[in-house]
Amino acid sequence: MNFDITNAIFTDKEAARLHLEGTRWPEGAVCPHCGSFNVKELTGKSHRAGLRQCNEKECRKQFTVTVGTVFERSKVPLNKWLLATHLMTSSKKGMSAHQIHRMLGVTYKTAWFMCHRIREAMVNDNPPPLGGKDKAVEADETYYGNKVSLKKKRAAKLAGTGKGTKGGFGGVSNKYIVVSLVERGGDVRSFHVDKANKTSIREILVRNVDRKSNLMTDESRLYAGSGEEFNRHQKVHHAAGEYVRDNVYTNTLEGYYSIFKRGMIGTYQHCSETHLQRYVSEFDFRYNGRKLNDNERRDAALRGIEGKRLTYRRVAKAA
Repeated sequence: MNFDITNAIFTDKEAARLHLEGTRWPEGAVCPHCGSFNVKELTGKSHRAGLRQCNEKECRKQFTVTVGTVFERSKVPLNKWLLATHLMTSSKKGMSAHQIHRMLGVTYKTAWFMCHRIREAMVNDNPPPLGGKDKAVEADETYYGNKVSLKKKRAAKLAGTGKGTKGGFGGVSNKYIVVSLVERGGDVRSFHVDKANKTSIREILVRNVDRKSNLMTDESRLYAGSGEEFNRHQKVHHAAGEYVRDNVYTNTLEGYYSIFKRGMIGTYQHCSETHLQRYVSEFDFRYNGRKLNDNERRDAALRGIEGKRLTYRRVAKAA
């Protein structure tokens, strides 16, 4: 990661505001309350910079560029928001809230909440189906982390019921499950699920993959049946040591999972199940923007701030 930290948008609130306005409103300011372009900027000493008012008779409300976004009502200066967004979108394996808190000079609590807001901006709410005619889509699942709390592990150890190096809690049934789909040469889409079974897998497949696609999976029985609903369903047999057979493989997803796990284990280290989907969406966003440069990827995240609100109480309560 190499960028100019002295860039004005990272050091000056006014420059950051102008950059965000240009990114959010490339064709001019739009009222976030009614959607009207008929707005005017309020100037003078009695008005803060960037304040606008809607001229529509039914509206007449005032707003700034942060109204109706994940940045709304934040006391953190906009230049710090833009710097945090740049750091998170340009770091291949993510950036921890502790690192954000040290670099931005904000409290850890503030940095933690900022990171969750930025992850919310990275979520694509209405993506098109993956694949299509003659296109290959790989599907696979991975298991990460450990659902069992440290308190429960210690209790089991004291009671003498914990067995093995991981106290008997290291099996797949005690891990979080992430199911991913990737269109070769295209986007990845990942989902945290409570249980990986034929029903949950089928629902993800039919909602997110074009039926004309060629589905590529391993030999897992989770894809039996639902795979027949697509143009072709081809498998590789990992248990037999087969990983590639002509054009049949799931190596694209294996590569994605290696980045995801290195980031979750090496950078974030711990993630509660409540927030796992946001972290998964963060890694999806960076992978899908891999052909963009760091500035373009940052601005793509800034365009996603609109129409989303996330309050600290809501996020902290969920944790």
